[in-house]
Amino acid sequence: MFDSADDEATRVFADHRELLFSIVYNILGTVADTEDVVQDTWLAWVPRNRPGAEEITSPRAYLVRIAVNNALARRAVLARRRETYVGPWLPEPLVTDTPEVRDSADPADPALRAESVSMAMLVVLETLSPLERAVFVLHDVFGYPHAEIGAMLGRETTAVRQLAHRARAHVHARRPRYQADPRTQRAVTERFLAAQVGGDVQALLELLAPDVTFWSDGGGKSRAALRPIQGADKIIRLITSPMVTGVPDLGFDYRWVGGDPSAVILSGGALFAVVVLDIDPDTGKVRGIYAVRNPDKLTHIPA
Repeated sequence: MFDSADDEATRVFADHRELLFSIVYNILGTVADTEDVVQDTWLAWVPRNRPGAEEITSPRAYLVRIAVNNALARRAVLARRRETYVGPWLPEPLVTDTPEVRDSADPADPALRAESVSMAMLVVLETLSPLERAVFVLHDVFGYPHAEIGAMLGRETTAVRQLAHRARAHVHARRPRYQADPRTQRAVTERFLAAQVGGDVQALLELLAPDVTFWSDGGGKSRAALRPIQGADKIIRLITSPMVTGVPDLGFDYRWVGGDPSAVILSGGALFAVVVLDIDPDTGKVRGIYAVRNPDKLTHIPA
């Protein structure tokens, strides 16, 4: 049974768990590793609340600092894991039944969640260095000031500001600042899947941008393209081939991933893939297709 100190530690940690999960997931892009880091943060937190321990004046700052540094250490493990990964690597999709876009006057409020970052953005974040990514997530996503980030990472404020500038320039060069309206994205997703299943090449040509890119993550455990495919013609030939459309008892369940409407693909009632489209907000055309088929990345999704 917990004593009163442990009970209070549990309550405070529970109040911040959602924030910690969101920050760490944005840094790592994997659910299992994020859960491990959050658990390690909990294990570091409990002893600091026992009698005789030095008082922590700001639990939130302490917990975020521990979580971020644990996440950075985990990035090294993930980098080694990626060296042997088969095919393109995509983040694990966090799937929800409804959008949970929340506004808050406090940018570091726990109500902010990882799901507010799109799949396309997470893919771009994979191209940053671990420190650049951590700084970008903390500053641009969660609104932490440079000085506070520096205290978390043990870096001078000027160094953090430079990291933030490089990361922001890198992201904005590869990612437009605006996303398509969710209603547009849902409509385009439905039209895209209907055209794919129906083999309607003309409809697909009208939906896809000429330079669209298709990422398919099977992790060597499910059939998937071994490299990104670019160009509408090549992608249409692939996604309308019997190898893709011949999935038995195909079904679609429309949900949300990263704040974006998405599709959970079912085969015989079992999870088969998660598909997220990246829509150009100006043209309404699909500029990116992300298909996660690795079964290890689908296990946490409720059927």
